[in-house]
Amino acid sequence: MSRFTHALLFSTLAAACGPTVNQSVCDGSVTQPEECNEACNATPGSPNTCPSGFYCTETGTCNAQCAAGVKECPEGYVCSVDGRCEDDGSGDDVPPPDTENCPNVTFQAMPVTPSIGLVLDRSGSMYDQNPTRYSSMREALVGTNGVVSQLEDKAYFGSLLYTGGDTTGCAQLIQVPRAINNAAAIRASIDTYLTDRGENTPTYRAVNAMVQAFQVNPPPADSPPVIVLATDGLPNDCNSGNSTQTQSVQAVAASYAAGIPVYVLAIGLDGQHFQDMANAGQGSANAEYFTANNAAELATAFQTIINGVVSCELSLDADLTVSQAEQGTVTLNGMDLTYGTDWELASPTTIRLLGAACETLKTTTNPSVSAEFPCGVIVGKSVQ
Repeated sequence: MSRFTHALLFSTLAAACGPTVNQSVCDGSVTQPEECNEACNATPGSPNTCPSGFYCTETGTCNAQCAAGVKECPEGYVCSVDGRCEDDGSGDDVPPPDTENCPNVTFQAMPVTPSIGLVLDRSGSMYDQNPTRYSSMREALVGTNGVVSQLEDKAYFGSLLYTGGDTTGCAQLIQVPRAINNAAAIRASIDTYLTDRGENTPTYRAVNAMVQAFQVNPPPADSPPVIVLATDGLPNDCNSGNSTQTQSVQAVAASYAAGIPVYVLAIGLDGQHFQDMANAGQGSANAEYFTANNAAELATAFQTIINGVVSCELSLDADLTVSQAEQGTVTLNGMDLTYGTDWELASPTTIRLLGAACETLKTTTNPSVSAEFPCGVIVGKSVQ
């Protein structure tokens, strides 16, 4: 989404058009038939001396654009007896470029990188249990196996700890600005208050402050902003203890109206108020909100929310046709993926990894994604 301004190392997405990629049956990326590179007479007008299914290239070696069961021609073309893709009469009469003269077309796959603001309750009730809800939240987020620790290179994470009391300053808001690889800074902020018990729960003030942080410091281009709110109590005002449920629903509704959806995690309780906040924060009449009553459930809830926000979509700088996408080969960390099972074409300019491939993409440090597509699949790219 760029979606990364840091160096997440995705390999180039290359169309299979030139002799160095998987366009001809003699390319090194497939098992080469023994006829490949057999010498032939390249003199113009000379008979084709290559074996059946092959033609003589300008360099005097045998080659083929297509072969049954190995390399099929694009839609609208058929494989000739000498291994060339020829119009079958249903196409546009524009022959596909041959292997030698088709230049490589390069795409850059750019992963969608969200900007996530964590709004975290540190009111008094977060410290009541043993272990405390606050310490469990810490482990779920920034512990060794915490979701932020695992995904810190996949999202711009920032945090805001909040509580309030009758002291000067009312709401106590401790913020860590959003950044890639930000787990250490967020962990340090949370750890500062492991035993420093807060008081009230001014949720609406915290949400408003996070929205303001997004407005003052906007996310990178094409990075979708998201707020994840985790709280264990009904909201009240920071200096009086009066209920502020209405203000809290209004705050998340305003966040959604500003283009920043809010996902709600209720720790140790549930109820209509949290449903109302989820609805307002996601612009839905029956939005999902999450609950957790112990450390394991808390970890699962954070994983579910944040993994759902971190995307497995990769954007391209050229179009692919949906009907021909299955002719491409997409590889993740050196393993070929299956079209329709491991990946799909989400739009003409976006591919989406699915299932286990998506999870591997999210959890691998510096994953490598590459793909090859036959020239006939590419739309909107001129070939010289």
